[in-house]
Amino acid sequence: MTSPTTGPCIPADDTTLRLLSTSDLAGIDISLADVVDTVEGAYRTLAAGLSDNPRKLTVKPSDGHSVSYAMLGRDGSRDVVAVKTSYKHGLHKGREEQHYYTALTLYDDVTGLPVAMMDCGRIGSLRTPAVSALLARELAAPGARGALVIGTGTQGRLALPFLLTTLPDLDRLMLFGTHAEGIEAVRAQLRAHFPDRDVEVVTDARAAAAEADIVVATAGAHTPAAIEADDLKPGALSILVGHGLAPSALHRADRVVATSEAQMKVTGTDMADADGNFPAVDAEFPPVLAGTATGRTTPDQRIFAYNSGLVVTDIALGHRFAQLAIEQGLGTQVPLWR
Repeated sequence: MTSPTTGPCIPADDTTLRLLSTSDLAGIDISLADVVDTVEGAYRTLAAGLSDNPRKLTVKPSDGHSVSYAMLGRDGSRDVVAVKTSYKHGLHKGREEQHYYTALTLYDDVTGLPVAMMDCGRIGSLRTPAVSALLARELAAPGARGALVIGTGTQGRLALPFLLTTLPDLDRLMLFGTHAEGIEAVRAQLRAHFPDRDVEVVTDARAAAAEADIVVATAGAHTPAAIEADDLKPGALSILVGHGLAPSALHRADRVVATSEAQMKVTGTDMADADGNFPAVDAEFPPVLAGTATGRTTPDQRIFAYNSGLVVTDIALGHRFAQLAIEQGLGTQVPLWR
């Protein structure tokens, strides 16, 4: 049962905290279109001035072996307040040796009651490629047909299915990756959502970028790919999620769009110039999506888009998962405040 304004109906005296684990959330079925709609709604609410998305806090030790983030926000359409934390340890080690934990705690701002605390891994793995797909829908040149994804990790594996969800006319799907198991995982995800589609694996990322209308860089920090501005064709849209684009793709772009200019300057320091500076952002994405700011102005512009997570999108998608979990009786209720 759900409330028309806030979603899950929680008894008025229930102050227990529902814990939703990785396995609880893994079993919840949600369509890519549902994810895109939920994320888009969060952006539109933020653009309308109804939500709050303060700048994230960052803590990093001097030797750089770990990084931690804390993000507080409020979704004005759902009347939900939430805190997200993210902690990654072992940044100097290989991916398989690193530890990464992220959690989201939701509160209903109508009843004043806790909704849930959940592992945020699946939320992020869906939210980020959904944002890239929305960026592509709004910023790609008219008639865009070819897309290149760089990286086969968590964010790369769903990038193509989400792109096809918002841009179904894409007919050339390219992938650059260096891990065989990751490449097969990308193929498996694509087949799961679009059984009649396959991906073209490329070995020369820069040559492939020259033929792509959309480049989505999701790779880890050790990727050999570094797409330069001169590698991009006129009208190309490059979207940075992780690594795979050289700083010139940003500094020589005709237009720059960021989900958040402030967050780009915090989390995108590897894209700064030699003096630590960034070019001006021409538009932030929430108002572009809402139609109150301009993204692309001419078909031949090379546009650079920076995709950094906004906590309001985590809140909206996390709340959607909480709705589905409560309806299905999932999770463990803990009397934390008793």
